[in-house]
Amino acid sequence: MERENMVKSVSRALDIIKLVSMKKGGLGVTEIANQMDINKSSVYRILSTLVQYGYVEQDKDTERYKLGYQFLEVSSKLLDSLDLRTEAKPFLLELEKETNEVIHLVVYDQGEVVYIEKLDGNEALRMHSKVGKRAPMHCTSVGKAILAHLPVDIVQEILERKGLPVHTDKTITDINVFIKELAEVKNKGFALDLQENEYGITCIAVPIFDHLGKVAAAVSISGPTIRMTDERILELQPRMIEIGKNISSRLGFIC
Repeated sequence: MERENMVKSVSRALDIIKLVSMKKGGLGVTEIANQMDINKSSVYRILSTLVQYGYVEQDKDTERYKLGYQFLEVSSKLLDSLDLRTEAKPFLLELEKETNEVIHLVVYDQGEVVYIEKLDGNEALRMHSKVGKRAPMHCTSVGKAILAHLPVDIVQEILERKGLPVHTDKTITDINVFIKELAEVKNKGFALDLQENEYGITCIAVPIFDHLGKVAAAVSISGPTIRMTDERILELQPRMIEIGKNISSRLGFIC
């Protein structure tokens, strides 16, 4: 019985924390008691304990309770412990299983993208990519997905330093056309590589954001152009955007 009461108290404490977090100005004891349908003395005891440990604090003027700064300390430690590859891997595996195509996870570094994860799928496809290898940003879907969300001054610096070198006859080499492309990528939420980096390879990518709202990485599906038709790309768009949001959420980003 004592164990059951302890579990019940913990459950009520978590419910109170959730209620308090949803009200910017905080909640009073009576409001919480009414919403949870429990007596005010029980609510007050739980709140007092939460206040003691810093998870809830009381406004002296309004006497309302709101979240305490202890949550910031806990959340910062959680965010520091998050590993991009670990958090993304289950979603990458989902994409691989659903599409049977090559799945990439990349990060930005010094004007280029670096592959940090690659799943080969079940279909035979030879690509230049491999974990640890660098690739240009202007002609890859992952690169464009990241560039579209970087600050303008950084994008300009990258383009001035790296230029828009030709990789295939599909590569965008006109700066004005490329800037317009990035604007469309940002607006649509995904980027395409239509044989711009390698002949016969078409890719679709979406950005991944961290807890600060900054672009942290990108994930892509790559396949032979003969399979990655316009119709298939259209079908993949909402799924890719969903995957990007899910991974971003795991990194602490609030959409």
